Amino acid sequence: MKYDNQVKNRLKRIEGQVRGVLKMMEEQKDCKEVVAQLSAIRSAVDRAIAVVVSTNLEYCIRQDIENGSHESEKLIQEAVELLVKSR
Repeated sequence: MKYDNQVKNRLKRIEGQVRGVLKMMEEQKDCKEVVAQLSAIRSAVDRAIAVVVSTNLEYCIRQDIENGSHESEKLIQEAVELLVKSR
């Protein structure tokens, strides 16, 4: 699967957030502040996973329709399983 720049940019922002949390820890910031940022990172990762899975699902269903293989239901189930496993 080809990953577009939008997804890569999401991950770069997450990478920056992680670096920010490490800096907060080095500066011995309050636990609540650190946890809040970690929670934001978790949410951002969850959204990135959803984008990757949904983009891949859309691509696979389009391919399925073009090939006439009628495997869309299976593809959807696999996508749901990926999302469930990611949590």
